[in-house]
Amino acid sequence: MEKAQPTPRRAPLFYGWVIVAVMATVGALCMALGSLNFGLFVKPMGDELGIGRSVFGWAQSARQVASAVTAPVVGGLIDRFGSRVLLTTAAVITGGAVFCLAFVSEGWQLVVLFALMGVVGMNGPGALVTSVPVTKWFVRNRGKAFSFMSLGIPVGGLIFVPLSQVFIDTVGWRNAWILLAVVGAGLIVPLSLIFVRRQPEDLGLLPDGGPPTPKPTVGTGHAGQMPAPPVSYEEHSWTRTEALHSATFWRLVFVFSVVGLATSSVALHRIPSFMDRGLDPRLVSYATALDAAAAGLSTFAMGLMTQRIPARFIGAGGFVMLTLASALTIVADNYAIMFLSMITFGLGIGTLMLTQNYLWADYFGRRHLGSIRGAVMPATLLFGGAGAPLAGYIRDFTGSYTLTWLAATVLMALGAVVMALTPPPRPMPGTPPLAVRAAPVGGPS
Repeated sequence: MEKAQPTPRRAPLFYGWVIVAVMATVGALCMALGSLNFGLFVKPMGDELGIGRSVFGWAQSARQVASAVTAPVVGGLIDRFGSRVLLTTAAVITGGAVFCLAFVSEGWQLVVLFALMGVVGMNGPGALVTSVPVTKWFVRNRGKAFSFMSLGIPVGGLIFVPLSQVFIDTVGWRNAWILLAVVGAGLIVPLSLIFVRRQPEDLGLLPDGGPPTPKPTVGTGHAGQMPAPPVSYEEHSWTRTEALHSATFWRLVFVFSVVGLATSSVALHRIPSFMDRGLDPRLVSYATALDAAAAGLSTFAMGLMTQRIPARFIGAGGFVMLTLASALTIVADNYAIMFLSMITFGLGIGTLMLTQNYLWADYFGRRHLGSIRGAVMPATLLFGGAGAPLAGYIRDFTGSYTLTWLAATVLMALGAVVMALTPPPRPMPGTPPLAVRAAPVGGPS
């Protein structure tokens, strides 16, 4: 007599949503670690230390260059071992560097500390250690997962950007860095070690919440063999070599590179530029917080739209918003235009974040995504890193950012056009779709 095989029960909560919650929290805490709040420190640090705006641009670039150099290695490690140890390492390094910012006395020290923050980058729209894990856990619900993950950004921005300005006003910029480092890194480290796991197959699950792998039962099936785990044909996963031979891959590299160059030239320097125009730093910090809120809400809304609207059109729309925001930044000489420019920029950045995180997985699959994005990051980050120091140099020599920001506006518009004209790649001839199959428990985490 054969024993009836019990139907596997679905877990009450798919663990992928725990990953989403952790990464959303990390995104919120990153707002305290020299990301969006960095612009608030440019004027007080520059005035006290006597360093020009180009040095702050080089600091921003140093972080991106360091991430670009390490991205191919980091991407491969994420595919093999997951983000738990890497994210913990990134938090420790970043927290330590932010703490040390309190003791800088020269510009080169600032640049070196920001370079350390980028060794295993966890800030920005292309951060592999926070975005790739979510793509590993979801296929059908990938857009929805990124939507909920994005909510960490507005929460973090609304909390930490105004709080950073409060710290600067009350205890000075040096002590402000210390407080932010302790809070940010002190929370990210335990969250990473306790909750982060590599992919659903390591827990015997399928992406999107498939059933666990049935355990072998004596007398079950034929000759006591375990029934084959369920298979779901959902997407074709390209290898890195296949992706590198795709024209679509290089068009996306071009788009994200030129848009990264444009956004980095505007994002950092607009905050001290508003202060140079006589606008109240406290109100500038509120506008920056609304920028973060708009970014998170934009990512959330666009993520829910990915099953209805092709991601390339969503991305193109975001680049159009960035174009408008950059034009507004040039002429923002009152609070109304400043707030409008910051909110519009946030809406565009949020869409850029969604597009970067979603589109690579949507076009090239999830299995080798870390390696593929690791190959992309050097180009996009190096181009993006050039914008901030370039804008700083032009400001130092001419007293104005206008020329740089006009060029950035044109590049954003170009990115919107090319993105809209870049459809998904065709699979390599003779390659079947990827079979997403539950794997035995006990793989890397």
